Amino acid sequence: MLWRKVQLPQIGLQGDVSDPRAKSFLYILDTLPRLQKLPKYLLLENVKGFESSSARNELLRTLATCGFKYQEFLLSPTCLGIPNSRLRYFLIARLHQEPFSFQAPGQILTRFPHHDLEDLCKDKVTDKVDEVSPSLSSEEKNLDPNIGPDCSSKKSLPKGTFLFKLETAEEMERKRDQDNDSSIQMLKDFLEEGNEEMSQYFLPPKSLLRYAFLLDIVKPTSRRSTCFTKGYGHYVEGTGSVLQTAVDVQLESVFKHIEELPEEEKLMKLSTLKLRYFTPREIANLHGFPLEFGFPDKVTIKQCYRLLGNSLNVHVVAKLITVLLG
Repeated sequence: MLWRKVQLPQIGLQGDVSDPRAKSFLYILDTLPRLQKLPKYLLLENVKGFESSSARNELLRTLATCGFKYQEFLLSPTCLGIPNSRLRYFLIARLHQEPFSFQAPGQILTRFPHHDLEDLCKDKVTDKVDEVSPSLSSEEKNLDPNIGPDCSSKKSLPKGTFLFKLETAEEMERKRDQDNDSSIQMLKDFLEEGNEEMSQYFLPPKSLLRYAFLLDIVKPTSRRSTCFTKGYGHYVEGTGSVLQTAVDVQLESVFKHIEELPEEEKLMKLSTLKLRYFTPREIANLHGFPLEFGFPDKVTIKQCYRLLGNSLNVHVVAKLITVLLG
């Protein structure tokens, strides 16, 4: 099997195939038809947005030339009940075999296939950029490939619609619906036991005061979290959710009229939430890494977050491999 995690530029940069980071991918596409023995299976992963790129079109042309049968997906861990939104493009392909029983030519599926193709196609995504299936949450529809969806969109919201914590009524309702979705596990199933070392993960006063209104705050009982990027723990805005460990404190009671308080009182109120970053182990749990997985002692926490921000979700990839080989 040939697996490839494609390194292509962000959507906003519009570099596509002309970007230097695409060279290795284009080299593979150039080499594949000239191989004496082609790989039997292919699995490719990239950020959302790849499905509308020229690189993706080149990929499909190459696969057709080589005789591969393929199917595309836009999938998030939430499809498997994992409380983390991390929408990614996937493609699975196999050589010179019967088409996949669920194959939907020209369509990008947004959940894992079942036996009923007609039912599956109700949740399809066409290869037009903005036509996203209702089966994806609004959070995932608007997900920038490297920025947390909640924070990245706040700057364009009209001030008159803010409730508290710079959230609109629509955003609040969407998050409430996610937390009530019993098909998704609670975050507490992925958290570490509290210990003395956990203190290093609490947000410092400077970050609380500067970014409090931009944070995506979740509780252990929440059934959602935003995508954790490689800047998590180093940058605050748009890099991933933070955990409220003081579960009995109501967010509304903290943020209501907080902007009217002097800085010292504001910090006192924010501190009552006991906000902390997710630990690298907890993010690894959400990404499906096995319990025996660990980082070398010399790797810093910042490096751990960077590695995890670039990693695959093992839950999703393992399921796709099962589909590919099945």
